Amino acid sequence: MTLEALISSKARTRIAALTFAAVVVPLPAAADAFIFSTGSPDGRIGTLSRPNGGPGLIETETADDFILSQQTSLTHATFTGLIPSGANVSRVEIEFYHVFPADSAFPPSGNVVARTNSPADVEIAAATRDSLAGSLSFRTNTLNPNFSVLNTVINGIHKQPNQFTSGEGPARGQETQISVNFLPTVDLPADHYSFRPEAALSSGNFLLLSAAGPPLFTGDLQTWRGSPSLAPLPVPDCRA
Repeated sequence: MTLEALISSKARTRIAALTFAAVVVPLPAAADAFIFSTGSPDGRIGTLSRPNGGPGLIETETADDFILSQQTSLTHATFTGLIPSGANVSRVEIEFYHVFPADSAFPPSGNVVARTNSPADVEIAAATRDSLAGSLSFRTNTLNPNFSVLNTVINGIHKQPNQFTSGEGPARGQETQISVNFLPTVDLPADHYSFRPEAALSSGNFLLLSAAGPPLFTGDLQTWRGSPSLAPLPVPDCRA
């Protein structure tokens, strides 16, 4: 059975135009198509998601959730972000998390207002894929060379009581779709997960784009963001 899914970033928010292609196991089984779509970027917000790039370029994460109803082998994913004109994607890393309180310290640190529905403290190590390690390949496609967002969250991620920043203003650049192949596949049992893509660029920041829409399934959660300043929480809620 083949699984294809689009998970997007709403103003609550969700990652825009995220697609999964997968094989549902155990096999053999009759092939069934499954499509889960959250729509195209809506231009409301872009949120930073990049790996550690050295001094001044700390890792900053954006994560979104999805549900698997069966044991599944994910083979492919796509997601859409905003990059500066002329920049190139040099690295892509993907992590998967259970939903808090799984894989997490409890009670939590108190650095953020709440952890309910957030990603866990620790990623699922066996599911991490990184182009630097050769465990995924990727390609990019410019969808719109002149795309804008009304607001951004880049550096404004802080511990409470200073967690509400109202964002960091509009941005403009290239609407870019990144397609990745997992090498090997990401094998996950039925459960509720968070998906965290990151991209490093030749210059500037990679901002994941939001998409409009109400919750798409029972248990559909908002996007969560975070940085090392909120440790030990890898992906807490920014609620920009």
